[in-house]
Amino acid sequence: MYAIAATTRETCDDPGRLTMTGHENLWTRPERPARGPRPSFSHAALADAAIRIADAEGLEAISMRRIAADLGAGTMSLYRYVTSKDEVLDLMVDTAVREYLPEDQQPPDDWAEGLRLLAWQARRTMLRHPWLAPLAAARPQVGPNSARLMETALGMLDGLGLGIDEMLTFVGAVFAYVNGYTQGELAEAEAMRRSGMTLQQRLAQHMSFVQSLIATGEFPMLERMTKEAGRRLLGADDRFAYGLDRLLDGLAAGLPPRGGAEDPAGSQ
Repeated sequence: MYAIAATTRETCDDPGRLTMTGHENLWTRPERPARGPRPSFSHAALADAAIRIADAEGLEAISMRRIAADLGAGTMSLYRYVTSKDEVLDLMVDTAVREYLPEDQQPPDDWAEGLRLLAWQARRTMLRHPWLAPLAAARPQVGPNSARLMETALGMLDGLGLGIDEMLTFVGAVFAYVNGYTQGELAEAEAMRRSGMTLQQRLAQHMSFVQSLIATGEFPMLERMTKEAGRRLLGADDRFAYGLDRLLDGLAAGLPPRGGAEDPAGSQ
């Protein structure tokens, strides 16, 4: 998110940079060409088809041919809407990001509660679409829904005395936490699926080695972990909530005093 903002600022300072790249933007290209046959479907239909495939079969199943088959169209006809598979992935991410912001839910007045709700909604969305977390982390998000997400998140922090760089860092920290935590959850679930073992069975498989380490006396915290862990924060939801609350507490501690002026250097 911060990198996108910095790049946008550089482009606004020098509009010629956009033309010099030679790349046409997916979001500014007309979806319905002025000439030629009437389009058979839309960016939205293409994105929905790709998401259905990825949800059911994984991101590796995405190809122009596979999407065309799902839509009942010829492979080459897709290139009237996108120039590459890369643009399909951009459409997928931006379409899924829309689920972070339910249309019937207004952001609360409290900034921390607002970011907390966004974080929970983002995690739920990533768990529904297991391909989303790694893909979103690896790609700049610059579509219309991503822009709306950024506008909403930054708006929650407006008026707190922060410059835009600090606001971007706050929001980036929250989404980095959500993405990292959720990718860990998904990776663990996938490892269990592939092994055919439950978490308890996987732990039992390694227990003899862990006990041998404890027996050396060099790993007192490991010993404590085996005896005490999982009693207070047993579920994934509990651990996510605890970490998120501590993150928001830390961000709150860094806020300027109420009524303080924004840092001029941070708002440039």
